[in-house]
Amino acid sequence: MPESAEIRIGKKAFITTAIIILCLMILSGVLTQVIPPGSYERVEAEGKVFIDPHSFHYTEKSALPVYRWFTAPVEVLYASQNSPVVIVLSLLILFIGGGYAVLNRVGVFKEIIAKIVSRFGKKRYLLICIISLVFMFFGSTLGMFEEVVALAPLVVILAYNMGWDALIGLGMSLLSICFGFAVAISNPYSVGLSQRMAGLPVFSGASFRLLVFAILYALLCFFLVRYAKRIDGDPRRSLVYAEDREMRASFDRPAGDTPDLEASDEGRVNKAVAWFLCCFGGILAVIATANLVPWFSDFSMPAIALLYLIAGVGAGLWGGLRGREVARTFLRGAAGVAPGIILILMAMSVSYIIEQGGVMDTVVHYAAGLISGASSYLAACLIYGLVLVMNFFIGSASAKAALLIPILTPLADLTGLTRQTMVLAFCFGDGFTNVFYPTNGVLLISLGLTTVSYTKWFRWIGLLQLGVLLITVFMLILAVSFGYGPF
Repeated sequence: MPESAEIRIGKKAFITTAIIILCLMILSGVLTQVIPPGSYERVEAEGKVFIDPHSFHYTEKSALPVYRWFTAPVEVLYASQNSPVVIVLSLLILFIGGGYAVLNRVGVFKEIIAKIVSRFGKKRYLLICIISLVFMFFGSTLGMFEEVVALAPLVVILAYNMGWDALIGLGMSLLSICFGFAVAISNPYSVGLSQRMAGLPVFSGASFRLLVFAILYALLCFFLVRYAKRIDGDPRRSLVYAEDREMRASFDRPAGDTPDLEASDEGRVNKAVAWFLCCFGGILAVIATANLVPWFSDFSMPAIALLYLIAGVGAGLWGGLRGREVARTFLRGAAGVAPGIILILMAMSVSYIIEQGGVMDTVVHYAAGLISGASSYLAACLIYGLVLVMNFFIGSASAKAALLIPILTPLADLTGLTRQTMVLAFCFGDGFTNVFYPTNGVLLISLGLTTVSYTKWFRWIGLLQLGVLLITVFMLILAVSFGYGPF
């Protein structure tokens, strides 16, 4: 039985990303020293906490001590309201890393992906468009985002087998689901909640968002196919060519290049594949249930983590490994991705520092003052910009909606901006930068499970994000011009 290739976070990628996040932690700490603390009153209704938009007041809260800027990554484990999320994400990254090491060692991935490659070998670019559409659709309709962590490494391995790199794999999965989440045709966590809070019919105005979906889907496919063709012409033009070589060699198998196996070995691999597919079906069922049954969403990530553990251990045993070999391979795989937990803790501490400094509400109050005196066109752009800024510190769409929508709704009425356009600006600002800001835990986990550093990712999608910004600003201006409604 061949040794497995574990998913590992490279030393250079880890150090570079850690330095970037450390600078952001310090910047957040400085902001708590220069911005006066303030607060809106919170009101609980229907089991949710909302903002009273007329209740802002400055507070006498003491400035956050400098030493706590650096202890924040530890404090988020036990003192933050996001502590359960941090712990679950940490377990998820360990279970995925360990599970993939075992699954790869027994040949599960090669067996599954060889069949996909043989089917789409002559329709390579069509495969990119199909996979991107699937992920973008589920992000836009069901609000899938965090769940992509469980699926992205599989798509990366598929990209390797098609002769591409990890960036294409992340583009088809992580980038696509983020684009879909931002467009939000019927995303319950952004457009659904925001429209309810703004008094709009839920999921109204979907036809215009569908148009935006089509435009951005075409842009995404153009971006990914163009890059894939560049790699096909010369693999060394990949931005992660050097980083990918070892990982690609461990997963790569051209279509039809299936080694001869003894009947017993082939039977074990088939059993391992069947076991993994059953567990993978369970993961998809958990994802679907979490997006259709609200109360179950809090349990979805722990369930996915547990299913990955079961998938890896079970496939290893069915594939012929002894219990000790399964444990050793699993632990080696988990150790390879464990440094990613440090990055997640650091990233989460950025918003924690701002929260403890009590300046988040003050920033919103300042921004509200700017918006109130603007024209409807400028107000739409300012709302977009405000949400972009807030998304740096608050990743959750529902948390941002609870903070911002009660304040933005009367401002939209005051400036002559339709509430539907205000919600559209909110969705745009909430979604697209989820895979751009280094404070997003899902982005850091997904990168950590591949060979891609944050700096390489930033370089790859920088111009694309600029293009998306220009297109979405134009669509906002268009929405203002024809009074996108119903009101």
